[in-house]
Amino acid sequence: MPENIQKIFTSNLNRLLSLHGKTQLELAKYLKVSNTTVNNWAKGYNTPRMDKIDRICAFFKVAREDLLKDQRDGTHTTAYYTDPETAKVAQEIYDNKELRVLFDAARNASSEDLATATNVLKALLAKERGSEDAD
Repeated sequence: MPENIQKIFTSNLNRLLSLHGKTQLELAKYLKVSNTTVNNWAKGYNTPRMDKIDRICAFFKVAREDLLKDQRDGTHTTAYYTDPETAKVAQEIYDNKELRVLFDAARNASSEDLATATNVLKALLAKERGSEDAD
């Protein structure tokens, strides 16, 4: 990868980690690579292959250009969900392994719609388990 793209990737990776409140270790576990590998990317020592870049995009729910294009001008694309509150609810759903099926929801779903769907699924899970709380 050319040096300027490597610097851009490193900057964007660190920005996304910070923006999403994620650690290098969380990303490493998701990608099934060592923490040292992610640390080397974050420090700009090397860059991942395109298959890993696509998995990083999936982790952050961003477009490839959010990792590979200069974002200093503030023109980066939006995350998968267009509403920040919806993105927050979606992250909570994603973090719960039993609720990830909701990611088939439409991109423009409101945070209220996602919250309602989450509560319905939690209630169904609780009923299935014979308890009051699905967590």
